[in-house]
Amino acid sequence: MITLDTCLIGAYRIFLSIFSKAFYVEKIEPNNLKTSDTLAIQSSSLTTPNFRFQTLRLLSLFFISLFFSCSSEKEKVLLFTKTAAFRHQNIEKGVEALQALGVKNDLLIEHTEDATLFSEDQLAQYAAVIFFNTTGDVLNDVQQADFERYIQAGGGYVGIHAATDTEHAWPWYHQLSGAYFSDHPNIQEAKLLIKNQEHLATASLGSEWVRTDEWYNFKNVYEKIEVLIEIDESSYKGGKHEGSHPMSWYHVFDGGRAFYTGMGHTEETFKEPQFLAHLLGGIQYAIGDNHRDYSL
Repeated sequence: MITLDTCLIGAYRIFLSIFSKAFYVEKIEPNNLKTSDTLAIQSSSLTTPNFRFQTLRLLSLFFISLFFSCSSEKEKVLLFTKTAAFRHQNIEKGVEALQALGVKNDLLIEHTEDATLFSEDQLAQYAAVIFFNTTGDVLNDVQQADFERYIQAGGGYVGIHAATDTEHAWPWYHQLSGAYFSDHPNIQEAKLLIKNQEHLATASLGSEWVRTDEWYNFKNVYEKIEVLIEIDESSYKGGKHEGSHPMSWYHVFDGGRAFYTGMGHTEETFKEPQFLAHLLGGIQYAIGDNHRDYSL
């Protein structure tokens, strides 16, 4: 995060640049002036109404520049798409859509498949980490430990679709993501039931949502998740939960915040305004106040 000292230095430099340009006057040859004449010009220029106006104007510009230099830094989000098993064909288009979503909402979304970024020093710069259609074992033991530390320090996690088909032998990650992928039927239309309409991820949705996707069945659903959206198993074929079938959820976990949605299989999904709004709300929830404390 940007510090106050950095803000002041940046704004001061802007102020000096504006000041030097506004008070530039045409050079007068000193040979044509006596010392008394020079002092008179300087004295009169400091007392004119125009000088006072210029001073007030520049002070206003200074404080405006101070405000924007302190508030304009974008929150950084790491978008991770490494795969060690099945690879979804929509990853590239999804990355483009997510980065465009970031641009529109003052988020700097940095894409990588490089697991070496999962170190304490590297992760500390990110407000949240998105696992988008990751599969298989994508982090080694040291990287897993540093990611755990990141969440414990107050970091944010967002899982999209196959993020639950990732790291099946890592119990901590299972609880963070909220479930493990089991299987799925063919892509088809289904009805979603919005169980919590007050969360950032669902505030723009109604009570029901009909859309097409690949609908996951889950196993070992973590009992402490807070369900945002359920899928109505009577509205499609292939659901196996026989009751509540969560499709999007959030929870506070081990010091951090986690959001997951089972949606996100097709390229068309990332062209849907409602889905992008749902995802943006989840990212904003995971970011929270963008504060991490590694001293805890």
